[in-house]
Amino acid sequence: MIVAVLFFLAISDLIVGVSNDAVNFLNSAIGSRAASFRVIILIAAIGVIIGASFSNGMMEVARKGVFHPSQFSFDEIMVLFLAVMMTDILLLDFFNTMGLPTSTTVSIVFELLGASVAVALYKIRAAGEGAESMVNYINTDRALGIIAGIFLSVIIAFTVGMIVQWLVRLAFTFRVGKTLKYWGGLWGGISITAIFYFLLIKGAKGSTLVTDEAHAFIVTNTGSILLVSLIAFTIIFQLLLLFSRFSVLKITVLIGTFALAMAFAGNDLVNFIGVPLAGYESFKAFAASGMSDPSGFFMSALAKPVNTPIYFLIAAGLIMVITLRLSRKAKSVTATTIDLSRQGEGSERFQSTLLARFLVRRSVEISTFFDRIIPGRIKRILKSRFAQEEEQGKANEESLAFDLVRASVNLVVASILIAFGTSLKLPLSTTYVTFMVAMGTSLSDGAWGRESAVYRITGVLTVVGGWFFTAFSAFSASFIIATIIYFGKLPVILVMIALAIFVVFRTHALHRKRVALADKKKEASSVTESVQVLNNCEQEVKSSVIQISKLLFLAYHSFSQEHRNELKSIRKQSKKLNKSIDEIKEGLPGTLKTFKENEIETGHHYVLLVDHLKESSNSLYHIIRTAYNHINNNHPLDKEQSKELLRFNEQVSEFFNFTLTLLQKQDYEKLDELVGKRDDMISLINTIIRNRIKILKKKQKGTKVSMTYIEMLTETKTLLLQIVELLRSSKELNASIQRKAVGDLK
Repeated sequence: MIVAVLFFLAISDLIVGVSNDAVNFLNSAIGSRAASFRVIILIAAIGVIIGASFSNGMMEVARKGVFHPSQFSFDEIMVLFLAVMMTDILLLDFFNTMGLPTSTTVSIVFELLGASVAVALYKIRAAGEGAESMVNYINTDRALGIIAGIFLSVIIAFTVGMIVQWLVRLAFTFRVGKTLKYWGGLWGGISITAIFYFLLIKGAKGSTLVTDEAHAFIVTNTGSILLVSLIAFTIIFQLLLLFSRFSVLKITVLIGTFALAMAFAGNDLVNFIGVPLAGYESFKAFAASGMSDPSGFFMSALAKPVNTPIYFLIAAGLIMVITLRLSRKAKSVTATTIDLSRQGEGSERFQSTLLARFLVRRSVEISTFFDRIIPGRIKRILKSRFAQEEEQGKANEESLAFDLVRASVNLVVASILIAFGTSLKLPLSTTYVTFMVAMGTSLSDGAWGRESAVYRITGVLTVVGGWFFTAFSAFSASFIIATIIYFGKLPVILVMIALAIFVVFRTHALHRKRVALADKKKEASSVTESVQVLNNCEQEVKSSVIQISKLLFLAYHSFSQEHRNELKSIRKQSKKLNKSIDEIKEGLPGTLKTFKENEIETGHHYVLLVDHLKESSNSLYHIIRTAYNHINNNHPLDKEQSKELLRFNEQVSEFFNFTLTLLQKQDYEKLDELVGKRDDMISLINTIIRNRIKILKKKQKGTKVSMTYIEMLTETKTLLLQIVELLRSSKELNASIQRKAVGDLK
């Protein structure tokens, strides 16, 4: 039954694993728009299918790369494998839902380590052995080598990507149209030859499709094959540049996508089906032994070389291809890497942190130092070679995260490093390599400018921190699950399977809601006409004022009733509203580009409107946070004045109802009436505050509640002022639009 469960989990693991790892080979082609999404997926699919057949040599990592199988009995090894697969699915699905790329290689290695250590500990305890005997069970040398190779690849990938991109950009510059005829053929020849060498010559060893004779011929004639390939590809690409309109860089990017997809499947397929196949081999060995007691049969057979049937590899490749085409989570993970490496400005996914600011300051200081010592002539030459063209900001380039030059470097460097690791039987993390190569090339290309550096570095630190979390959580969770299964047997296995299915479906529903919200925001931000901007703005203002009115009313009511949980929920909703308005404000530079020269006045009023909306949201959040902190700290309320606050809350609600009526009908003739209502409310607030001060002076106690009341009421006064100014800006904006329309008619 466990064997059947392992294969079911293998299919699930392929789906969640590919959703995570698709970023590794899709982000460069998608970010540079080298082709349509369908073409990119088709090319990647072919690479995945072929690469799957090359992965046979890597399967032994799951069988004997981390532990000594001869020390574990059949029933123990099946517990170990089952714990690993359950942990892997839950962990990868969590990261996919969060849209963060993590390493399937790191997860599988540390899951194998955690589960094997758990089972080994119980064996050692039962045998009365000491902790030093752990080395008899765990392949410490191999495990440490794998872990060191994974983390070393981070440094190597970033450094190599940064250096190669700097050299290639020095040759091409950002004026690619002018320099391509000089360097395009040579760069294409070098790129394809390098990919050809590492994927065919290095990757062929151990493949089910390549015979020993064919591999021996390739090794013997390596020099000749490389020389012929370099000359042939260089000539072909140069001729294409001279006599056709084919884009050499696009061809390089698409071939690189194929190569990286192939390297991914060859290196990472073990992460998804290696453990189930090892379980299957274990079952076959036990069945062939004729023994009836699984605890008496030790798994020495796993240490022997085993050829994985080609139909398993092809079936796994097909599942990966289908997932690539259909998975929405794969697109979410891809978006994170593209956002962190894009050349242009825009809304940043991450906020700045103390460490990111420190790193940026030190980098600026180092840059200033080198700027002083480098001769002026060299600086001028370098500046001219790395000067970015204004044409990159044109409409037809706005959707590009980076150009084809950087995309080709990303793919070439990453595929070479991954294929080289595969040839050494090191399960390098393709996620680590491709992500760090992309970050290294971004740095060399000047994508991390002073305006975006702190946010991009925070993003990189967040992703890298997630990798360490992957290692720790994979080991811990696998250890715990292996322990539970080891002692709980069949009932626990059934419960764990049900739990895994529930969690995956739950996170899928959560991700679907998040994607729908993101698509809605993307649709709103992708408008190209000022009319659309203003229509969206009008709807956003109405929606925001409705939310502000509702949350303010609920905040005062929940505060007076001391409902902590309700206040906590209201605070969360207010924070969410604040963030959505923040995104509108951060997008102002891009939005203002949609306004024409004769719409400057309209743009000015639009900026004021967004600013008042933001200030209103800030005031609301401050009121709710103050109320929540008071109740959360278990401070008392003044029951008598709480009733007064409730009456005040009703009047505030009436004020907002009148405001919303004016907004919906655009009846700005009654704006003076609204100002009068606001002044009455402010007068009432001042009266309540004075009464609070009298009570404080008379009773000489209740300091906390008095300060909370005063702070909430003072911030409410600010909110009312901002709401009126918001309507004034809305009035001026509409008047500006009408004047512009009259001018157009004339």
